[in-house]
Amino acid sequence: MLIKRSLETVEKLRILSQDSQYDLACACGTAQDEHRRRSAEGKWIYPVTMPDGRSTFLFKTLLSNICVNNCKYCPLRVNRDPQRCSLKPEEVVRTFLKYYRTGAVSGLFLSSGLLGTPDNTMEKLNQTASILRQNNFRGYIHLKIMPGASNAAIEKALSLASAVSLNIETAGEEHFKKLNSSKDYLNDIIRPIKLISDLTAKGSRYARINHTTQFVVGAADETDKEIVKYSWGLYKRLKLDRIYFSAYQRGLGEKDLPGEHSACSNSDLLMREHRLYQVDWLIRKYGFQESEIPFNEKGNLDIAMDPKESWAARHPEYFPVNINRATKDELLRVPGFGYITVDDILENRKKGWSINSILQLGKLGKRLEKASRYITF
Repeated sequence: MLIKRSLETVEKLRILSQDSQYDLACACGTAQDEHRRRSAEGKWIYPVTMPDGRSTFLFKTLLSNICVNNCKYCPLRVNRDPQRCSLKPEEVVRTFLKYYRTGAVSGLFLSSGLLGTPDNTMEKLNQTASILRQNNFRGYIHLKIMPGASNAAIEKALSLASAVSLNIETAGEEHFKKLNSSKDYLNDIIRPIKLISDLTAKGSRYARINHTTQFVVGAADETDKEIVKYSWGLYKRLKLDRIYFSAYQRGLGEKDLPGEHSACSNSDLLMREHRLYQVDWLIRKYGFQESEIPFNEKGNLDIAMDPKESWAARHPEYFPVNINRATKDELLRVPGFGYITVDDILENRKKGWSINSILQLGKLGKRLEKASRYITF
């Protein structure tokens, strides 16, 4: 007879923090110092860029990896057999506060598999946040909202959290049904997202709470154009603070997923995720409209070219831009130019200086070499 001993808190955190890697709704990085950091006991300190641009480190874990849902892309779905475990709210609080008091982390990101019912799981998530607040912690808490959670459970989370997120997963009900047989798209996903948006609207009681979501890219057969269309609606109509994209990792889900039959390789899926983040940046920061985003005949973004340069290639009438006369918005449309470069150009103008060479903007690399093809002096 095999007797399993109960896991210690550190062992459970090692398992649950590792499993939390599949939810990227609080972290996206490309530089080395933007990736998760190994602690002495395990891997559960993650970087995060906040919607307002600030960077910090979060203590990131699942409360439990037990889940009754059968999301076909998820390695923790009900018909899989990973090592399952759960943390008590008190265990999370005790370990988090140890890290917080040493300055290793500044906040908590807490998610979970679905333990029985959505509200049963939300009760445990909310209890964890409540204990922290009762311990006079006034810092950052990001709570995952469980699909199908009641209005009361969602409002309780908003009263405790600094940010909340519920993953939309894919673009529309038709694609969603191919990935999930245990969740209802309109009631479990769209209803709570709309409720959170209403409760966090400008001037409302919870207006300070950040609201984010995440798409799983490539598990279903949705196109980039469909994802961008839904993202645009989430930003413009529902006023979400940030949208994240997570490339589906082949081999973790069921083999009959529509995305499994795509010609894209895993590296192409990661590049597709990257292109969607670039489009997200163009929409949020550079003033691009949904209708301006360039797609190929299949409705997807160009894997080989970033979307701003792809737009520029389709609009030769816009270029070249005179670097000494163009407006800020015009300069921001130049491939290779970002906010820092454009601000430097405008600052030089205020001083009465003209720019006569691309080398005045810095060392000539791929970025400035690209920009040089679209500007004149």
